[in-house]
Amino acid sequence: MKWTLEVVVVPVSDVDRAKAFYSDKLGFNVDHDTKIGEGQRVVQLTPPGSGCSIVIGEGVVPPMPPGSLKGLQLVVNDVTKARAELAERGVDVSEVQVLGENPTPMPDPLDNVGFCFFSDPDGNAWGVQQISTRP
Repeated sequence: MKWTLEVVVVPVSDVDRAKAFYSDKLGFNVDHDTKIGEGQRVVQLTPPGSGCSIVIGEGVVPPMPPGSLKGLQLVVNDVTKARAELAERGVDVSEVQVLGENPTPMPDPLDNVGFCFFSDPDGNAWGVQQISTRP
């Protein structure tokens, strides 16, 4: 049996502000923005090339304090390029950091250990990790 992670709920205080951040600054695709009823809205966004989406909304998502989600991680094949792209889009993103020792430093020494970090406007914390090849 195949098990796939398809959606992660991200708690935000302002759905429109969060939607703009994730779509305009991060380049996530807006899959849908659905108003179900008064005070009930679901917005689903997917990172380019990802099989997993995020959901933000009001009135229909589990109650969590805005900004309480930490440790979300995106994987890219070039963390230096991804960091530059985020910075160009106005995201307050850390410099590229090397965390740990690379078990397979070829073909790129940043593979597996190259990261940068940012937070959304509510403080939900994200990491970006470089993995250019997988076994």
